[in-house]
Amino acid sequence: MKTRDMILTALFAALTAVGAFIRIPLGISTITLQFLFTALAGVLLGAKLGALSQAIYVALGLLGVPIFASGGGFQYVFNPTFGFLAGLIPTAWIIGKLTENDRSAKRVALACFAGLAALYAVGVPYMGVIVNAYMGRGLTLWQILKSGMIIYLPGDCLKIALAALAAPRLARALERT
Repeated sequence: MKTRDMILTALFAALTAVGAFIRIPLGISTITLQFLFTALAGVLLGAKLGALSQAIYVALGLLGVPIFASGGGFQYVFNPTFGFLAGLIPTAWIIGKLTENDRSAKRVALACFAGLAALYAVGVPYMGVIVNAYMGRGLTLWQILKSGMIIYLPGDCLKIALAALAAPRLARALERT
């Protein structure tokens, strides 16, 4: 791995951590900018390095560095939102894979929607298992979907629009360095 790649991978891990602290509490989870930085990592670093940046972020949090929205440490796997953190890794990979040959705004937006679908495919079921099996709350599927996904979709669409607008410009700037 080149030094530039290591620096950019670490930078996106750090940006995702910063994105966790830009948050708006809502329901069981919080709105953060983690998805935005994950999407940009996928587009700008590619599938492998984008996913690696997110794996580093998740690993650091699990090792106890308080970089998740509500802290850190291995016990975080019992937090209902941990599935969304784990889902950042395949999300970055999918977005990176889908944009490796085309970083146009339209392609980035479509890739981000695919990545978001993967994020929810990991995070929502995980939330359901933790909330119902571990915490014993007994939420219905509708309640889990509503509190873990539906209320966040408008904000996620805004983050996708930001990524689609910023990524092509950022990609050109990175190519010049």
